[in-house]
Amino acid sequence: MPYSIMLDAGHGGSDPGATYQGRKEADDALRLTLAVGEILQNHGFDVEYTRTTDVYESPFQKAMEANEAGVDFFVSIHRNSYPVDNEVSGVESLVYDLSGIKYEMAQNINEQLENVGFVNLGVKARPNLIVLKRTKMPAVLVEVGFINSDIDNQLFDDNFYDIAGAIADGIMDTLKKPGMSTDMQYRVQVGAYRNRRYAEQLLNELIAQDYPAFLEEGNGFFRVQVGEYPILQEAVDMERRLKMAGYPTIIVS
Repeated sequence: MPYSIMLDAGHGGSDPGATYQGRKEADDALRLTLAVGEILQNHGFDVEYTRTTDVYESPFQKAMEANEAGVDFFVSIHRNSYPVDNEVSGVESLVYDLSGIKYEMAQNINEQLENVGFVNLGVKARPNLIVLKRTKMPAVLVEVGFINSDIDNQLFDDNFYDIAGAIADGIMDTLKKPGMSTDMQYRVQVGAYRNRRYAEQLLNELIAQDYPAFLEEGNGFFRVQVGEYPILQEAVDMERRLKMAGYPTIIVS
């Protein structure tokens, strides 16, 4: 089965997002999101959208929409802003924490956008953002340049389709091709403890439910992980199963 991705164009409707000289973040985000989605669809991905027109949904509604759709990944597209015009430029991506496949995807997207010409401001953890905190699948929020930077706006306008391709390539670089096996092995991590006894309690609980769980020790932690999958989709399926059972999870490679 192909991967499914929910693309979210930030803001919309009564919420224009950041503005600059009549330019609205919501408009730029929607246009770019639709272009990225078209590229992903042409490469065999199942793509859904939180919005395709200028309407407003709260971040919580968007997260719940993604959860209800049961998609594999969530990518939210925005433009950034800074208190002083033309003071800062560049792209940055946000994730719940700096781990797992979401972090890898954010890094890949940033690197591809850097190739287009943006300054790469890196990936940052934002655990309090609703669309990163309440989504049950790996989620990335991409800030595609500063809307109050003339440099970034010209880059955005002059290289629009290259930018859309860069975001799509960053996603596809992370996932390779749908269903494609790689030399990389993926696992689903359910817990990490400094106390071995706690880790063993969780391990035994998972094994009792017939999960292929095991314990890995390293860097002062006892990590409870499930499975070892050469195909990412298999790890995604297991992660979804564990989440539905109420376990906190991340995919590691």
